[in-house]
Amino acid sequence: MADSVDWILEDFGDALERLREALDKPVEQDLLKAGCIQYFEFCFELAWKSIKMVSALVGLPECLSPKTCLRQAFSQGWLADEEIGLEMLNARNRMSHTYDARKALEIYERLPTFHAEMVSLLEQLRMAAKR
Repeated sequence: MADSVDWILEDFGDALERLREALDKPVEQDLLKAGCIQYFEFCFELAWKSIKMVSALVGLPECLSPKTCLRQAFSQGWLADEEIGLEMLNARNRMSHTYDARKALEIYERLPTFHAEMVSLLEQLRMAAKR
């Protein structure tokens, strides 16, 4: 189990680095903003699946949905801000199921906050997995 946790945390870290690199570039075109949103969606998927795997590793109840995993991460102190976690889930759901340019721009503007929260989450998950 620890090996599978290691690879997902490594993938999560790599994805967060790609998102950071994308956010560090000046973006004028909507196509590039859409790419940043895609990076975010990928990072979010790895985030909740990482929570699920670390939870299992440390003997917590199985969380079967992103929302349940986010709440469990918050209750464990792995996620600093439950509201931002749920906002990320809502943003992912909006972009996965519909496209609205105005909403996409709003989400793009929130990406630095989402990124910072996921970086903190990753650090906490790595520490929890080592215990």
